Amino acid sequence: MRHSEPHRIHRTGWLRAAVLGANDGIVSTASLVLGVAAAGTSPRNIVIAGVAGLVAGAMSMAAGEYISVSSQADTERADLDRERNELAADPEREHAEMTAMYVSRGLDHRLASAVTTQLMAHDALGAHSREELGLTDTMAARPVQAALASAGTFSVGALLPLLIVVTVPRSMIMWAVSGGSLVFLALLGSLAAWAGGAPMVTGAVRVTFWGALAMAVTAGVGASLGIRL
Repeated sequence: MRHSEPHRIHRTGWLRAAVLGANDGIVSTASLVLGVAAAGTSPRNIVIAGVAGLVAGAMSMAAGEYISVSSQADTERADLDRERNELAADPEREHAEMTAMYVSRGLDHRLASAVTTQLMAHDALGAHSREELGLTDTMAARPVQAALASAGTFSVGALLPLLIVVTVPRSMIMWAVSGGSLVFLALLGSLAAWAGGAPMVTGAVRVTFWGALAMAVTAGVGASLGIRL
């Protein structure tokens, strides 16, 4: 019988990368824009700084995610190779090891041994990778997917404060970017929480608080540098 319960755990890989990318895009670009604007820079230079931040941030996110997740994938492959070799060298020991795991979870020894025998007959490496290593197709590392998700969502997030910059007067940039970015962050936090089945208010507050703190600190630094220069 097909399992049809609507679990969300399969979303964790791409959801983490997408939320991280969009959040960083909004926060870093809005903070950069506010810092530069607070220093008294012209609207043209504010846009240039924002676009440069978008491109650099998107490339950095893509490279960082790819390298990080690739390292995870390398570790997973090394563990699978080791498990494969152990199964080939001493299958009885691996059978006893998995049986002991099931016994520790509440099965009696006879049933645990029978379950292990059937699972190993079907897919020994898959069974051991799930039980010993916690590796499944759902949680497997996907470097390219993570890199594209992060870069794409970072770019979308970064575009939002930039659109505000080019559509409002210079005198309103500070307030419009900060207020608009906080709204975007609240929506992002709510959407991410909804997609993951978590409380939406908690997600919105968490994302908005840290975004507001980052923008306030950067604007303060920019204003300080503008006065000194």
